[in-house]
Amino acid sequence: MAYTEPPLPFAHDAPDSLGILLVNLGTPEAPTTAAVRRYLKEFLSDPRVVEAPRLVWLPVLNLVILNTRPRRSAKAYAKVWGDEGSPLLTISQQQATALQDALDQALPQRGVRVALAMRYGEPSIPNALRELREAGMRRLLVLPLYPQYSATTTASIFDAVTAELQRWRWLPEFRFINHYHDDPAYIAALAASDEAHWAEHGRADKLVMSFHGIPQEYFDKGDPYHCECQKTGRLVAERLGLTPEQWQLTFQSRLGPKQWLRPYTDQTLEAMGRDGVKYIQVICPGFAADCLETLEEVAMENRDIFLEAGGEKYEYIPCLNASAPHIDLLVDMVKRQAFGWPEVQADTAPGRAAERAACAERAKALGAAG
Repeated sequence: MAYTEPPLPFAHDAPDSLGILLVNLGTPEAPTTAAVRRYLKEFLSDPRVVEAPRLVWLPVLNLVILNTRPRRSAKAYAKVWGDEGSPLLTISQQQATALQDALDQALPQRGVRVALAMRYGEPSIPNALRELREAGMRRLLVLPLYPQYSATTTASIFDAVTAELQRWRWLPEFRFINHYHDDPAYIAALAASDEAHWAEHGRADKLVMSFHGIPQEYFDKGDPYHCECQKTGRLVAERLGLTPEQWQLTFQSRLGPKQWLRPYTDQTLEAMGRDGVKYIQVICPGFAADCLETLEEVAMENRDIFLEAGGEKYEYIPCLNASAPHIDLLVDMVKRQAFGWPEVQADTAPGRAAERAACAERAKALGAAG
């Protein structure tokens, strides 16, 4: 084993910390063809995302997809790109900052550090882990911002995190949050977001809950994503008191000719417009932050599909983003998942400081430099 991560300066009385690695999917660096091509190459080269033989898939990716799709995707990104850059990155940074501030208040002087990473693109998982390592991390909690588990998303983050940790000689204690699709606070936050929108705009004829899709064959092979999406939708509908006729769960963002999870969002909205549904509201409970798939595909493309099919009114309800209920949920998950670690226990700071000082004295007595 070759440990390629260089050692850090060490002192026996240095405080250690709990690192929270907050991870989302990722984004191109700019809404340009070249930047989108780099991003898509990394994303679609992941064997967790595309489960196909490499000898078959990589030529298709490099010779066909990366020569056609980046130009179209760059135009879509340009529609949602803000003055501060990618909406996904901007919102994720707001979430990381808000989570750090909330943890500082909930766990003052406990040594909890939050770092943001993207599975693809920047800030990268290796760089975020090194940032936490340099802050004295001895315990690591990874929080993927995917409420519903899928091998294509959550497991891919696990792969990237552990690949980086394999380069380290001194590993932190390690915990990983798999999902929170049925967490009561998550369901309550989604329902509250819908109710706040209704209070301002009124209620539509139908509420559509659109989740990102995965290929049907992944579900057939045992991926639990479809089931977790269904449970999220059911719990939100129950919380809102909706009848089966008042809501619909769909899947969006399919790629390629294979069958993906059904029903498809775009086809469902088109059928609703043709069938006389006049007023639709759409939420995307599988996304922790607004991004290309919500702001361009759902809020723009699908709106046009519904209206052109005969619908009259279409509204997109934003993701939870950096809202207070969402940050409260993340804080609660951190505290529960890190239970037993000193940073989230009753205030042990004085005792820990004394122990560090005693440790340094013992080390010096044995000949250590510090």
